[in-house]
Amino acid sequence: MKTAAIILVLALTGCSREFKQTVSASTAPVATVVAVAPVTRETLVRREVLAADFHPYQIVEVHSKVAGYIKKIYVDVGDHVKEGQTLAVLEVPELADEMTRARAAKSRSNAEVDRAQEEINRAQAQHEATHLVYERLQKIVKTRPNLIAQQEIDDARARDQSAEASISVAKATLAASRQGVDVSQADVEKTQTMNGYSKITAPFAGIVTKRYADTGAMIPAGTASISNGLPVVQISQNNLLRLTLPIPEAIVARIRPGQSVDIKVGALNRTFQGKVTRFASTVSRATRTMDTQIDVPNPGLILIPGMYAEAVITLDKHENVLTVPLEAATAGTAYVVNAESKIEIRRIKLGLEGASKVEVLSGLKEGDRVVTGNRLQLIAGQTVTAKVVVPAKAVKAE
Repeated sequence: MKTAAIILVLALTGCSREFKQTVSASTAPVATVVAVAPVTRETLVRREVLAADFHPYQIVEVHSKVAGYIKKIYVDVGDHVKEGQTLAVLEVPELADEMTRARAAKSRSNAEVDRAQEEINRAQAQHEATHLVYERLQKIVKTRPNLIAQQEIDDARARDQSAEASISVAKATLAASRQGVDVSQADVEKTQTMNGYSKITAPFAGIVTKRYADTGAMIPAGTASISNGLPVVQISQNNLLRLTLPIPEAIVARIRPGQSVDIKVGALNRTFQGKVTRFASTVSRATRTMDTQIDVPNPGLILIPGMYAEAVITLDKHENVLTVPLEAATAGTAYVVNAESKIEIRRIKLGLEGASKVEVLSGLKEGDRVVTGNRLQLIAGQTVTAKVVVPAKAVKAE
């Protein structure tokens, strides 16, 4: 009996110990699992992306300065032309008549100059003769005062003065005739210039984008009324294109001439380089933006006016700086999991903010593990289990 009682007591004692161990294991606290990311050094860039479409650097409708019929047109839509290249030639019969009249007027003016010059020569010769007679009479009067009547002397002096006046008149006539030659020469040059306008040339190198007239069409003078005048062709300069961007007021101060801009063209799946060339220097009250023009070289004419593009303007760039994910730095604090797997709450100072990360100026060091998930249930000193979360971008890169 005693032996059986002892065995029963030992069995009950063993069961009691196993039950205590089971209860203790089931009630032990479990460490919270938190997502963390390491503090790393990276290059952060702040960008502004704006949408726009391409426009030619310059585009013009070419008019004629004189009215006439198109005798020959040499270009059509899509043709590449050089500066000064002949686009069309007009037939203007009136200009030939005007040239004939202008040359005849010039010849008449030259003849008048010759006559005026001859008149000067005749007047000078007459003056020399009358002046010589008057001087001789004066000498005789001095030696023999009563030999010649005073009336004869007065008549000689009058003839001398009249001959001298005739020279002045002849010189004035010559000057007027020479002015007539200048006027006639100007008329000739004007007619020649107008005749040159019958050849219509390209004002700059570009592409013919429209053709408005054909051979035989009557083209009015564009200088009379451009609104009613019929242009011959339209030329577009496409080797350099423009983008006009509405720059928000908040970043207007960051825009400067010569600033490089990345131009992404989705239709071509390519990125081109452009530069800020000019801006309005004033903010629109209606849109609170400033119009800014970006020039984009297009030597291969790959880009076409009207294409849609996104301009990526780099505003700030900080290299080799401490960074953490945006969600890890809220309200100026970061939750750090230290080497003992305990939570530390640190005040941090932030700098440049990128697309997914933010610069840390103080409060953290490289290699620290910061909590990126929900932090509401975490307290300082709490023991946690850290699980490193690899950013989606890094996973994609791998």
